[in-house]
Amino acid sequence: MMSEEKKAGYIRGKIDTHVHSAPDVRSRKMTDLQLMEAAVERGVRGIVIKSHVAPTAGRAAVMNEVCREKYGDSTDFQMFGGITLNRPVGGINPWAVETALNMGGKIVWMPTIHSEHELSKKGESGAVICTRNGKVTEEVKTVLGLIRDRDAALATSHLSPYDIFLVVEEARTMGIKRIIISHPESNLVGLTVEEQLRLIRDYDVMLERCYRQPVGGGKYVSNLESNCAMVQEAGPENIIIATDAGQPQNPYWYESFEESLAYLAEHGISEEWIWQMAYKNPADMLGLEA
Repeated sequence: MMSEEKKAGYIRGKIDTHVHSAPDVRSRKMTDLQLMEAAVERGVRGIVIKSHVAPTAGRAAVMNEVCREKYGDSTDFQMFGGITLNRPVGGINPWAVETALNMGGKIVWMPTIHSEHELSKKGESGAVICTRNGKVTEEVKTVLGLIRDRDAALATSHLSPYDIFLVVEEARTMGIKRIIISHPESNLVGLTVEEQLRLIRDYDVMLERCYRQPVGGGKYVSNLESNCAMVQEAGPENIIIATDAGQPQNPYWYESFEESLAYLAEHGISEEWIWQMAYKNPADMLGLEA
């Protein structure tokens, strides 16, 4: 069994592109400040904080300032943020996207909790619409143009498989370079293995494979086995290993990240491949030198 010290070593220098933290309207396991302190202590290179309801670039900037004042040049850690296009920011709202990118946002997430895909499963109305009659909406095209012009990353969030293909096709046609397929293994999305492989083959996207997924009733199940299988199937070039951590029911963020990477190592995935999936590929999506 791998020691805790060795597990901790796997996240040193790495980047997690998907973490939920407080302040939030939901209970979260750690605050932004606690995340920053835990990351610096463990030598982590970066974290992207995500909220379903509010932009996070400003919060990340404050944490980076605190980090520099407290730790100076002893760490290269950075926190990053973006915006999720749910109802609280006006849905597909170009003005909100432009503002978030002007504040340093790195990722624009399509709708999550207010996506048509998710709300239709619950029998609820009021979804943020991204496609109509087999095409992306004009509002989505405007947002995609902003993402392209700022060289930011597009993340597909909780869109349906059908909508993911439409949005990704349009994004590539418009010249967007950085595309992340958010937790494609999750029941919140429902992409099959074959569809994930087709997205890689046809569009050269990044599959952001995450630690656990919700199954209802506040319960979560592990994705570690299926993540490893996908890595073995597809190789490391188009995969990001992230956590989607932050829920009170799940382990602390750093424990989730450690377990994810250690599991891959224990099941035959080389350190070189882990480095690509947990540092190089995330760095590319954030526009950092890898």
